[in-house]
Amino acid sequence: MSDPVEGIHADGVTKWFLDHVPEITVPLSFTLIAGGRSNLTYRVEDAGGRAWVLRRPPVHHVLPTAHDMVREHRLMSALGPSGIPVPRTIGLCTDESVNDRPFFVMEFVEGHIVRDAPDAERAFDIPTRRGVGDHMAETLSALHVVEPESVGLGDLGRHDGYIERQLKRWREQYDKMRVEGVDHKGVIERVGDELARRVPPQQRTSIVHGDYRMDNVVLDDNGAVRAILDWELCTLGDPLADLGLLMDYWTDSDDTMSVLGHSPTTAPGFSTRAEVMEHYGSVSELDLTQIGYYCAFGYWKLACILQGVYARYVAGAGAGDPSSVDALPAQVVRLADLASEALAATP
Repeated sequence: MSDPVEGIHADGVTKWFLDHVPEITVPLSFTLIAGGRSNLTYRVEDAGGRAWVLRRPPVHHVLPTAHDMVREHRLMSALGPSGIPVPRTIGLCTDESVNDRPFFVMEFVEGHIVRDAPDAERAFDIPTRRGVGDHMAETLSALHVVEPESVGLGDLGRHDGYIERQLKRWREQYDKMRVEGVDHKGVIERVGDELARRVPPQQRTSIVHGDYRMDNVVLDDNGAVRAILDWELCTLGDPLADLGLLMDYWTDSDDTMSVLGHSPTTAPGFSTRAEVMEHYGSVSELDLTQIGYYCAFGYWKLACILQGVYARYVAGAGAGDPSSVDALPAQVVRLADLASEALAATP
């Protein structure tokens, strides 16, 4: 058996694998996959070298309805037959006596998960990097034209009022995740009020991923999307929220602030943010006139999410991730300021 790993009860999880996964060879080893700050993701490998991925909620400080394993498993299972690239689901465990929280297991998809510019430079040559933006835009557009009812997800959420509901949800989450001694001077509230005042009409109801970015996809050697990961924020709603958030993450080389830190797209050769947005527009029937609003909403939502990350880390969550959190309160304010700037530049 492997050494203890926080968030994994090796005996219980191994027994679950023996009962649900054919022909495994024990012992199993468990490794926390770096990069996750919300639901925890582990690589599970058996003695024969076969690998899977296990997803479970954070160890501590979990909000009600957040980090829902049943929902995420359902989404991926439903989308697989539709042609949208998702990992194949293996099984779901809702018996909390096994591992304290529900978890699900899916296939381990081989490929590149690109988290920063050095990753991008190791994975792809410059011509390949150039095509990644187009591949990601096309995959996102394909997701947005899937009719929810056709894959059994018509009841995943309300079909209208997506932005209004999101604004309410994330304001409530932010309020619940306040940390004593940290004062953001009301910037989240002010920007949230302005976003609520200016909500554009929703053009269609789509399956919205909620966190579509380069380090949440597995890319093949040609830069195409092999699998979309991390579906915990997915619901039905306004597809342009996904595009706006992708634009927030897609850092141009001359940007003064990157949402992802050392963003992959600052490596030489990547398409610009404007080029990726233009390509999405070329394969979609949606009007992108108000995309600046959706970028603003994305920045604001990220500020609320980051506040939750900070609160969980202060409370002791993270399953051993040693990342420093000292800068997170200032980043929350900076993201809210970026949202305000994006709104000011939107007609």
